[in-house]
This record gives sequence, structure tokens and C-alpha cells, in this order.
Amino acid sequence: MREKLTENDVKKIQAEIEHRKLVVRKEAIEAVKEARAQGDLSENFEYYAAKRDKNKNESRIRYLEKMIKNAEIVSDKSNEDEVGINNAVELLFVSDGSIEKYKLVTSVRGNSLNGYISIESPLGKAIKGHKVGDVVMVKVNSDISYEVEIKSIDKTPDDSEDAIRSY
Repeated sequence: MREKLTENDVKKIQAEIEHRKLVVRKEAIEAVKEARAQGDLSENFEYYAAKRDKNKNESRIRYLEKMIKNAEIVSDKSNEDEVGINNAVELLFVSDGSIEKYKLVTSVRGNSLNGYISIESPLGKAIKGHKVGDVVMVKVNSDISYEVEIKSIDKTPDDSEDAIRSY
């Protein structure tokens, strides 16, 4: 499946790759060398931990490079009165009257525990492109659905604080 990324997401991922290649890789190789110099490798926990960290860094680099290579670039631009990527949205859940605030983001920045919902999620797909006052049916699956009303939309063009999800 192709990740949907904005231009800013790609820049953040490229910056992380660069940091991992130039800084983290160098530190990991040095840690492996130091641990290896301690002698007997059969019982050297530091050596195995350093190797694990080095391999984890290399795996993350490959994962991010593959993500960029296969990405579908999406625009984070939207009309002033529509819900779009990077917008904070206040929603009224019709069934129980509760109000929640979420920020609509790409899936690599999604973190529902912090109020970031992905454009790939059922809620994100349902509200994207709608306007204040719209009542939207969110279809979770063929049996479950619920309605939300869009109460407000705050344009938040700056996504510099949003972190790229790790695995």
C-alpha cells in the first residue's frame, strides 16, 4: 500500500534519513567497535546491544527510503471553509452529544491518543472536504456507523511540531 504523504512529510523523512546516516550510524558503528574491543564476544551483552541498535537504525533507514520511494504525494491545501490536512476540527458526536477536537493528518503522523487522526481512517475519510455545520456519516464497517457534526475548523498550516511515526 502506498503511503499518502505531503511535501512536508517527505522533507521530514528525508531529514530523519540524513540524520540517521550521518549521526546515528556513526555512533552505532563506534559503539560496536568499543564493545568488540572488550574481549570475549560470547558473553558480551554490550556487543549484542550495540549490534542490535546498529541493525535497528539501518532497518529504519531502509523503511523510510522505501516509504518515500512508494509514496503518493497529496496536497495539504484546502478551501478556507473545508476540512483538510493539518486542520484542527471540533466535532460533535451526535449519538452521545460529546465534543472532541482532532487534527487531520497523513497516516505517518497519525496518533489518535494525541488527537491526530489520519486521512486514511474512517473518521478522517468522512470529514475531509466537508464544511462547518455538515453532519457526516462515518462508516466504520458494513455494520457500524455513527454521525458527527462539524462544529469548527481551525486552519493550522504549521505542521513543524508533528512527528513522523516510528514503528
